[in-house]
Amino acid sequence: MAFPDISAEILAAAPELRGRLLANQPLAPVTWFRVGGPAQLLFTPADEADLAYLLARLPAEIPVTVIGLGSNLIVRDGGIPGLVIRLAGKAFGEIVVEPGDRLRAGAATPDVKLARAAADAALDGLAFYRGIPGCIGGALRMNAGAHGGETTDALVEARGVTRKGEIVTLSHAQMGFSYRNSTAPADIVFTSALFQGRPGDREAILAEMDRVTAAREAAQPIKERTGGSTFKNPEGGKAWQLVDAAGCRGLRVGGAQVSEMHCNFLINTGGATAADIEALGEEVRRRVKEQSGVELHWEIKRIGVPA
Repeated sequence: MAFPDISAEILAAAPELRGRLLANQPLAPVTWFRVGGPAQLLFTPADEADLAYLLARLPAEIPVTVIGLGSNLIVRDGGIPGLVIRLAGKAFGEIVVEPGDRLRAGAATPDVKLARAAADAALDGLAFYRGIPGCIGGALRMNAGAHGGETTDALVEARGVTRKGEIVTLSHAQMGFSYRNSTAPADIVFTSALFQGRPGDREAILAEMDRVTAAREAAQPIKERTGGSTFKNPEGGKAWQLVDAAGCRGLRVGGAQVSEMHCNFLINTGGATAADIEALGEEVRRRVKEQSGVELHWEIKRIGVPA
């Protein structure tokens, strides 16, 4: 499927744009599932000012979608209409150690890179990011967490650009964190965040990161085409246990399969479509609801239009 090419219209409205703007750009190669259709327009801004410049001039009727490392994401087979923003490069991937045991990281920074930078600075409290397969922007949006830690535990403030091109800073309280969720305004494109660490022992922090790595490798299908944990844990329970109890371990739809290793993970066995993966997830939800009465909610974000 190909969308109408509206790049000339956008460039006419924003002639001084410095970032890269590509029409009908395939997105499957940048998602961990390796599925999905194209972006009508894929924009990689040069820096925060460039992002603000375009958003301030973008016609209001054009929808905006932000993607990060593509780890916790299903892009549907028809692709994503409108403008898709993907932050990259030094402007959005730099980490700076600041006074007061703090680190400032760009929104495109991989979570694991933040954990390593904190360890190198002998700052404790951020090692849990070693176990999260995503980037800081996504962590802010969904209060990402693992191995006993969550983004809410460490965040001081987040910075971003609104749909109108305004640069704003949100305090921890304004982020409205809850389990795997934030109530921060949906139109904000996060560009960086400030985190609070605490003095620690570098070797002890690295040892904790090694423990997290070993735990992931032993329990999760990290070498498969997957999107991380599929469903949020229900109150007082574990999603994988409910999926297992409903007889869904190894269940297949087309080229998609519930992981035999960890059944809160869906995997692309090689020929899956986005529709296969989403249908498999919905079938798992149906069977869990039928077997246990519990309604599982997606943790993986599903975006775009069907084929």
